[in-house]
Amino acid sequence: MGQFPINLEEAIDWLASFGGEPDGGGVTRTLYSQPWKDAQQALKGWMEDAGLDTTYDSIGNLFGRLSSSNPNAPTILIGSHVDTVKSGGKYDGAYGIIAGILALDFLKKTYGTPAINLEVVSFCEEEGSRFPLALWGSGMMTGIYSFNDISEIKDSEGISFETAMMAAGFGLSEYRVRNDIQNFIELHIEQGPTLEKVEKSIGIVKAIVGQKRFRITVNGVSNHVGTTSMKWRRDALHGAVNMIHDLYESVKNYDEDLVTSVGQLFVEPNVPNVIPNHVLFTVDARHPNESVLSSFCQQFTEMFSTHAKKHDLDINVEMWHEVQPAEMDGKLNEIIQNICTSSTIPFHWMNSGAGHDAQLFPRICPTTILFVPSQGGISHSPLEYTSTKDLETGLEVLKQLLHQLAYNR
Repeated sequence: MGQFPINLEEAIDWLASFGGEPDGGGVTRTLYSQPWKDAQQALKGWMEDAGLDTTYDSIGNLFGRLSSSNPNAPTILIGSHVDTVKSGGKYDGAYGIIAGILALDFLKKTYGTPAINLEVVSFCEEEGSRFPLALWGSGMMTGIYSFNDISEIKDSEGISFETAMMAAGFGLSEYRVRNDIQNFIELHIEQGPTLEKVEKSIGIVKAIVGQKRFRITVNGVSNHVGTTSMKWRRDALHGAVNMIHDLYESVKNYDEDLVTSVGQLFVEPNVPNVIPNHVLFTVDARHPNESVLSSFCQQFTEMFSTHAKKHDLDINVEMWHEVQPAEMDGKLNEIIQNICTSSTIPFHWMNSGAGHDAQLFPRICPTTILFVPSQGGISHSPLEYTSTKDLETGLEVLKQLLHQLAYNR
């Protein structure tokens, strides 16, 4: 491999080297970290090598632009996020950026100047893996976030969001929301098993689920395990276990699109012979219909309060992240369907159970996201894998879609 990759497979491994862990341990590239900075700078160099004009915005989103000859032309934005979860896979987010650069390079060399500006974006952050705030890059671009939203946020080491951002070379200068975006298109691995199970190459996404994330804090009283009768205990963990059990049981009362999980659990004092006095756990709930999602969240928070009262515990429920469900654009999806049909590419209509940057853009422009299969449905893991054949199929569909939107006018 030279300084920059020449094909998709090379590019996946190349970008994974920034934040790559030894012995196949995955990729850790969190917002404003050194691996993150190195990856963005490397992508900037590759974009420029492909003949794209590059810029950063004030928070670290990176753009590579193939300009139209018309100074008043709008922009079609393509891309995904460069950050990862801790010890994550090398395809999540990265594939969408890489495919965008390769697509624009191909279109420029094959068809020349587009009638509409084409721009690939490497969003600075989507995962929420360093700071308790997700979709930062696209959230600022779409006007959902402002700098006020990060003023009190710190990471697990106590470093403030603002400090990390400024140390990476970005800052709190005025942020201007773009008003020239005509469409946003994201190409992504599915991160689930559906496409593999139905044996289809492309997932055409109808909607991205809404999601709500909560921190549940349960407080009781610590005491000696051996000397405190069961009937006199205020055991925070006992109460939390009952809450979590009934949370999972309650999902059975809803349709199969509703999913929830308790992903984190912290117990104090976490000593074998001491009754726990403090438990913090998280709840993540998702569904493509906002009314269903809200109903479920209201139901389980009321149920948690009932359990807390029964066990003489104090409880606090904090919703720290919320994204509304988002419908993808029917016209864009119809074009994708026609491309797949004419190219005999097997496709499947589906919802996205994972959140994506594309979820925020329908508020400002017609948007869609398309999927390629994930082997075994595994993601957010070093075992995350999509075959080169499937990656290339997604890239081919993206090339044809952009050609129809930006050149056939």
